[in-house]
Amino acid sequence: MHAGKKLLFLAIFLGLVSCSSPREKVIILCAGDSITDSEYPRHLHRLFSQEGRRVRILNYGRKGNTSGEYLRFLKKQKSTLAREHPDFVLLQLGTNDVRTDGDFTSAEDYARNMKAIIAIFREFRNRKKEKAKILLATIPPLPEGISFPFSPQSRERVIREINPLVEKIAAEEKAVLVDNYSLFSKSPQLLADVHPTSQGYKLLAQHWHDALRPLLEK
Repeated sequence: MHAGKKLLFLAIFLGLVSCSSPREKVIILCAGDSITDSEYPRHLHRLFSQEGRRVRILNYGRKGNTSGEYLRFLKKQKSTLAREHPDFVLLQLGTNDVRTDGDFTSAEDYARNMKAIIAIFREFRNRKKEKAKILLATIPPLPEGISFPFSPQSRERVIREINPLVEKIAAEEKAVLVDNYSLFSKSPQLLADVHPTSQGYKLLAQHWHDALRPLLEK
């Protein structure tokens, strides 16, 4: 092989080697109540797929769970969930904690439960043995005229107790705060009751997506 051809071959080979390999799949664990258990994780997967990013979305939403019930679930399933090696945990809990029936949770117990939940997620490691990054969301507002097991007092608790605690916990635990309350307070028509409409779930997915994107580029 002539020297010129050898150099050409070497240049082509090095060019192929240096080409960026497909992005490593990102594992995202979605944790929460029925708002998580429903549509938004599926829409989140679609958003990332449309931009060519490989993701695996794990939906561990639990219908009807308060923070205490989710903590008990997490304690039982900790080993199983840890083996998923998530890169990110998206956490939103609190809507069921403001119910006026047996699920009522005091502000003190809510804060204690959430910190315990975050402590468990802090133990999780991704495939690079790095700690999973936690994104913690405020909960959506409750619509006016909400019926039992919610009440006007429940609506006030979201504003005066739960979301301020979420903000405080996010700061103390160095979690990324995602303001899902403001998202829906600006578009109340996207809340059918305590749950978003189909369009609301798409908006919620977009909001999580927007919060994740800068973290994925680091």
